[in-house]
Amino acid sequence: MAVKLSWSDFVLVATIDRPQRRNAVDQQTLVELEDALNQAVARETRAVVITGTKPAFCSGADLSGVRETEFTDALHKFLVQLATSPIVTIAAIDGPALGAGAQIAMSCDLRVATAQSIIGVPAARLGLVVNHWTVERLARECSWPVARAMLLAARNYSGAELANLGSVHRLGDLDDAISWATEISLLAPLSIAGHKAALNASSQAPEIDQLVQWARDRAWASSDVEEGRSAFIEKRPAKFKGE
Repeated sequence: MAVKLSWSDFVLVATIDRPQRRNAVDQQTLVELEDALNQAVARETRAVVITGTKPAFCSGADLSGVRETEFTDALHKFLVQLATSPIVTIAAIDGPALGAGAQIAMSCDLRVATAQSIIGVPAARLGLVVNHWTVERLARECSWPVARAMLLAARNYSGAELANLGSVHRLGDLDDAISWATEISLLAPLSIAGHKAALNASSQAPEIDQLVQWARDRAWASSDVEEGRSAFIEKRPAKFKGE
């Protein structure tokens, strides 16, 4: 199993447990995370904490052995599920939360992170383009300036920096996140579900923009993607050509 589940009263802790891959998520991991959220709803759980086995929260996507389009579709489905579930979702970040890891963290309602944790979307270092939904979510959760730096300059932020900006709600470790989840679980669940529904209604998914979709498809089909992947594996600077 790629995800370990720990239940206590009204709180579920779901731990991505792939330390050999620095908790990079593959298709199976997403399936297990989706199933965990479904179980939480069925069991009337009131708060879900998502974390990763040390040394990382989630280092990104593990595309080995899967088709990229199928993975990105599955990732988007899970991110939307995190954002729209009636249950409060909390990301407990300790270590890198990069790429898909940052997307998962930002799709949660609340974030607790250690000061030294690193959060970012280094897609521009790999020749990739994240989907429009992710861009909107980053902008809303982190502010436009931070989203621009993450996406256009591939800048990573520490947990302390994002806490100062309000994007990380509390500095702390997993125990702090669980303690907060326990406090939240004692609040009125129907009130929380209603407020979360209203917040989601105020941040509707963006309409499909043909230019945005064309630009994303072009990047994913480019030779730069192969160069970015090769450079990452070979641990060398990429030589992008814009083609």
